Amino acid sequence: MQEKDDKKSAYKLATRAVREGQVRSAEGEHAEPIFLTSSYVFKSAADAAARFSGEQAGNIYSRFTNPTVRTFEERLAAMEEGESCVATATGMSAILAACMGLLSAGDHVVAGRDLFGSTIILFNKILTKFGLSFTYVDSADTAQWEDAIQANTKMLFLETPSNPLCNVSDISAVAKIAHDNSALLVVDNTFCTPVLQQPLKLGADVVVHSSTKYIDGQGRTMGGAVVGDKKLVGEDVFAFLRSAGPTLSPFNAWVQLKGLETLTVRMQAHSQYALEIASWLESQPAVERVFYPDLPSHPQHDLAQRQQTAAAGVLAFQVKGGRDEAWQVIDSTELFSITANLGDTKSTITHPATTTHGRLTNEERQEMGVLDNLLRLSIGLEDVDDLKKDLQRGLDQL
Repeated sequence: MQEKDDKKSAYKLATRAVREGQVRSAEGEHAEPIFLTSSYVFKSAADAAARFSGEQAGNIYSRFTNPTVRTFEERLAAMEEGESCVATATGMSAILAACMGLLSAGDHVVAGRDLFGSTIILFNKILTKFGLSFTYVDSADTAQWEDAIQANTKMLFLETPSNPLCNVSDISAVAKIAHDNSALLVVDNTFCTPVLQQPLKLGADVVVHSSTKYIDGQGRTMGGAVVGDKKLVGEDVFAFLRSAGPTLSPFNAWVQLKGLETLTVRMQAHSQYALEIASWLESQPAVERVFYPDLPSHPQHDLAQRQQTAAAGVLAFQVKGGRDEAWQVIDSTELFSITANLGDTKSTITHPATTTHGRLTNEERQEMGVLDNLLRLSIGLEDVDDLKKDLQRGLDQL
């Protein structure tokens, strides 16, 4: 876990994404090294004791201190304008670490109804066993967030834009509701990354990421991160990671460091291509509706324009028909990868109702708007005309 110095970086975000956090070794390497070691050697017994007690800073054990992971944490914290970052093994373990580090039995959480399916399963099936309770609201309806507050509410949790319908929540407004009621706001910023949206600057207390997605950017490694201040993240979340150990491996941290270096240009390209695809889909006779925040037809378009610099590469659309028609479009593609992952340079297509949200009940999916005719795309970096032709094959058959 790495904490930033109190002095903020003088560099702009794109520069931080390439340079922040690196401390060169005596070898003078230009690229960051991978420290593939489980443990570290101390100069003496007294030196070891000082490290373990916290009296002396330094590496102890790679479950919670590793130079490569620390560089990744320092860089991502700088990009999010946070003080501390804790890197984790996956995006889901980042959400788990945030909840376990910041909540206690008996606490209540208000969450957006349209969260990623695995997040809802984590909340409803696992964390409720430990005495936490959850209320779900329409993430775009500020009044519902206010009405759901209880005396024991300690956290508001939202994902914006949401997966898969790209609903946009007003971070500043929800942050005010949280703080007026002595609660924390946690924002899942996986879709936008700090390149397109910085929730901490909008009032959020903690940001979580699945760095498996855009931060890696090529579908190679798993990872996650929690970013915030020195107390909430640097002490409370870090304490959970140190003992429980959902740790990001040094190799994955190194790969994702390389992903951060190109994140700015990739997010700009993903957003440009996704907007072109979304606009084209709106003109297709076989398409019922398109969900993408940068489209003027999106219900939170104006908010997205204020809150985000672009809308990233994920969009969803409903075809005319049901599951069979949706599957027909998927099975007609030759270029899109049929996979539930997103954020790759390769474009992907999936059917959320039977994949990412398949473990939810039909009633839960209906309430969220994840219908049988819904498809989710993650637009990569291929030629846009080729992607349109690939989708056209399936749409023409409907």
